Amino acid sequence: MNDSTTPSLPELPEIWQQTLNWQPTTKQQVQLQRLYELILEGNQKLNLTRITDPQEFWEKHLWDSLRGVALLLRVGEKDFASPPHHFIDIGTGAGFPGIPVAIALPDCTVTLVDSTRKKIAFLEQILPELALENVKTLTGRAEEIGQQSQYRQNYDVAMIRAVSNASVCAEYTLPLLKQGGLAIIYRGNWTEEETTALTDAVKLLGGEIEAIEQFTTPLSKSLRHCLYLRKIATTPAKFPRAVGIPTHKPL
Repeated sequence: MNDSTTPSLPELPEIWQQTLNWQPTTKQQVQLQRLYELILEGNQKLNLTRITDPQEFWEKHLWDSLRGVALLLRVGEKDFASPPHHFIDIGTGAGFPGIPVAIALPDCTVTLVDSTRKKIAFLEQILPELALENVKTLTGRAEEIGQQSQYRQNYDVAMIRAVSNASVCAEYTLPLLKQGGLAIIYRGNWTEEETTALTDAVKLLGGEIEAIEQFTTPLSKSLRHCLYLRKIATTPAKFPRAVGIPTHKPL
């Protein structure tokens, strides 16, 4: 499975357990290792990630992806007696956080969305290699998908790794959620001022800020945040606005 030229990912079961109260099964560990190998191969043709060191990849791509859904990994807890089944990952790129989530939660379906056709083609190519049957792919822009009836209000959880303003991420995710659904925005730094600005935007979109979690990553001790937005009302039909408008005129 792992040839001599590809380094092995660290396994670190104790860290998984201490930080997420979860650890991968043997099968999941094999899938995560294979994902790493396939991304290193794909990186030779496509610019998928600059993070190729095994420890850094484990922390910044795998652990970080699953830290955002830590509560959902502990499905037995009363709040999640009925686990969310339909996830969507907006701007998935090389498949993060969506693919690690699909590996960790095999009973859920995860739709990976990216506007770059080459990246989606790469993901479609590697899914059979990972033996993942609970993943779908979709090429498109969040602004367009959010206005299409087959996707709008169709998901339990919408995930996005924030490259832009958090209110833009809210406008991309909330229209896709069913009432009661959860948007998870992955961030690096976060400030109180940003919370104030985001609160108004989220209200316009039919949501509320449920939690903002600050944590440090287990190996490099980097500061990270996850924002959790709950959809409590129908998103007005005008959102998301047309392609490009959310980023140029954030709410």
